[in-house]
Amino acid sequence: MIIENITVAVILRLTLEQLTTQYCVERVSKLGTVNLVARRKRNSETKRVLRSRGIEKDPEHLGKVGSSPNDNSPASYTNIAQMVSSKSEIIAAYSLDNSLIEFRDIYDAVTLASDTSAEKQHKRLFQLLAALQALPICFELPSVRGSGTLYTDLLKLNLKVATHFEIERLLPLLKAIRDGEPDKTIWDKVYEAVTESTPPPRPVPSFQQTPWSQNTSSIINSSEYRKHFGAVLKEELGDLYVDVPGFYEMFFQSIEWLEPAAREVLERCSEGEDPLYREGFGWRGWPEGAKERDVLNWLQGTIEEFIPLFEEHAPDRKIQRRPLAQPNQPIRGSTAARKLDIGFVDDLNASKDAKYEWSQILIPGELKNDPKYDKQSHAWLDLGRYVREVITAQDRRCFVHGFTLCGPNMRLWLFDRLGGIASEKFNINNESLRFISVILGYLQMTEEQLGFDPTIVISDGLRYIEIERNGEKERLIIDEVIIRRACVAGRATTCWKARRDGDESKTPIVVKDSWQYPERSEEGELLREALEKGVVNVARYYHHETVRVGESGDDIQTDVRKGLDIKKAANYRPNRSRPPLSRSGSRTARNNSTSSRKRSSTSIEPSLPPSKRQSVSPTKRNINEAMPNRVHRRVVVEDYGKQISKASSRVVLLQALESCIEGYMSLYEKAGLIQSDISPNNLMINEGDSDGTCRSFLIDLDLAIRRDREEPSGAKGKTGTRAFMSIGILLEEQHSFMHDLESFFWVLFWICAHYEGPGKGRIVDQYDKWNYMDTEQLADLKAGLIGRESSDFLARIDRDFTPYYLPLSTYVNKIRKEVFPEGKRWKKEDRGLPERIKKILQEACADPKVQ
Repeated sequence: MIIENITVAVILRLTLEQLTTQYCVERVSKLGTVNLVARRKRNSETKRVLRSRGIEKDPEHLGKVGSSPNDNSPASYTNIAQMVSSKSEIIAAYSLDNSLIEFRDIYDAVTLASDTSAEKQHKRLFQLLAALQALPICFELPSVRGSGTLYTDLLKLNLKVATHFEIERLLPLLKAIRDGEPDKTIWDKVYEAVTESTPPPRPVPSFQQTPWSQNTSSIINSSEYRKHFGAVLKEELGDLYVDVPGFYEMFFQSIEWLEPAAREVLERCSEGEDPLYREGFGWRGWPEGAKERDVLNWLQGTIEEFIPLFEEHAPDRKIQRRPLAQPNQPIRGSTAARKLDIGFVDDLNASKDAKYEWSQILIPGELKNDPKYDKQSHAWLDLGRYVREVITAQDRRCFVHGFTLCGPNMRLWLFDRLGGIASEKFNINNESLRFISVILGYLQMTEEQLGFDPTIVISDGLRYIEIERNGEKERLIIDEVIIRRACVAGRATTCWKARRDGDESKTPIVVKDSWQYPERSEEGELLREALEKGVVNVARYYHHETVRVGESGDDIQTDVRKGLDIKKAANYRPNRSRPPLSRSGSRTARNNSTSSRKRSSTSIEPSLPPSKRQSVSPTKRNINEAMPNRVHRRVVVEDYGKQISKASSRVVLLQALESCIEGYMSLYEKAGLIQSDISPNNLMINEGDSDGTCRSFLIDLDLAIRRDREEPSGAKGKTGTRAFMSIGILLEEQHSFMHDLESFFWVLFWICAHYEGPGKGRIVDQYDKWNYMDTEQLADLKAGLIGRESSDFLARIDRDFTPYYLPLSTYVNKIRKEVFPEGKRWKKEDRGLPERIKKILQEACADPKVQ
């Protein structure tokens, strides 16, 4: 078997080399015919370069370079590399001109989820690589391996593309071609792509850091327009895995009463001279062409017929839930107007004219009129948009069931804090029993089965959680939501204002829930350590735990997905959607426990046709690598406040910034921690009764790292608020306290540009782009902004700052000069910087124009 595999690999390589060589010959011939003018221009550039090397007096040195427009073989070119030693000079001698212009469409086809099939994209990549190989310069540029030429490297890369090579490694090259970057940039990206390891790190990289990723929770002061928002949501969700074996059996057949009830309903639907369902013909009234409006009317009417049939079979199970179909009416409660095709709500009188909010939608659905739209770029991502609104509006929601119906093909979905997984698709006209089972399941699922957190109990109009602290149980009454991060996949942080049951003073405390990678250090442990070490102006630790549902900790892979194996999904590819697991450097964290409710689970008794089990290693990574997971963690702190952007005055804002900087440096110096996520949401202020409470303080140590750590946490990725990231972090430099001090500057800059008064935010189009921009582009933009002369920078902020915050412009500029000496990024750590910033803030507070 091994010999056979080797033989196949050799044949594949030889065949690929033959095909590539043939394409190269055709390509070179085409270049020789079409690009004569470009070649003469290139020859002129070659002579200029050689002349700069002092050999202009001897034309013989030029050999046959470009001597004949039809003489295009590599042998006709003398070895310019022997005369011009540097790669840059070789590149200058061989201008690309418009050789790659026909390939500018590939980047958008790959990244913007166009209708271009994977097969066509693969073919285009082959054509691009062959076109690069056909360029004579490839026989002159050196190999990355030290011997040979770039031509050989490209040939090997071609083979990797043929064996499911990770396309992500080619994205920088594809983007450079699309943007028409200079030749040197394009060839740099070629070298990155052919290197054996993953793309080279950016300046001053750190193996100690967990890779950054972006999700929709990091978007701030934004309109969330679809043209920008969709790309971020796509990155957040990663790969949406379909045809996951056992999906239907796990979430529907495992409901003991469901299948017998569905069989009874199907039998009743098949009775009479004009039955609702006829075997071999399908459902009565199914609309030809499957137009959305017609399908919605049919679906709503058919479900209404199922309900009385079910209630006759199970009179003790009254259905209070109904379908809601309002495709032309936006659901209330979202930033951008979003409409839902169909969903389920707990309302017996759900109608087309009633107004509903996302907080009422239990199960969203997406309809398309054609099976061809059953793909990520269409139905799947559209459903993901609805799920984000649902899960954000319902603060107890941990996951969401949903469905897509593309023509007659239905697919069942589960979205959670890792992304989305789905069943195999099935034709509702052919698989009537499964269709009825799904509808009855959606109509009868309990809150717990729908994804509501069972550890948050509702009783007598109050909501509470129970914790065990110092060996005793405590009940914490939840009064209101402070913040709920808007995202599907991610940490999904939620904070509630709460109080201890029986506390007559009703002193507020804060309960924070989030979904963390298990490899990451627990925030509760870090907060407790900070308290023990005397850190000031950081939220004070009270309690932490891993939330327990049943007998084990609440996590995605085991408790939510119930062990379903996404590696067997039809579209699964190892390591494709998430960053690789780094070497773990996190210490073992202590997990507290609490009394909780048990999430229901029953045995599986499959009787319907099982799902089809379908199941390429990109490089040399371990194909058995552990799947990513998230665990449900809960932290309680004693300090309660509001976001700094809601400060009642300019002076209060500046004083709060000063206190938070003091808290940041205290955390750094006493606990050895770099907070790593400075944003307005993590800088808090308390302007009420401050007895026993910090006036201003720092929160959120989810992404905190130790300043002296030698290895990354091992987490799959981390997210931050990119609008406030320092230039260096955007370029993936090793995290320093200096980067976070720069983030304080961007926080102040952002508030001054976006708030017309305490908490009165606005959207500014030119800064809205910061939420969606590529990190390198944003780094360049920020560098250009802070690199201006003082007069130019002041003119910019005079234009962009709101009238309310315009009096701070002089002091913002002073802080800019401290953070960016001479308009440039810092080169070495400056321990005196925090005090100088605080001094400027104090100076501003004393200014009558600011007061």
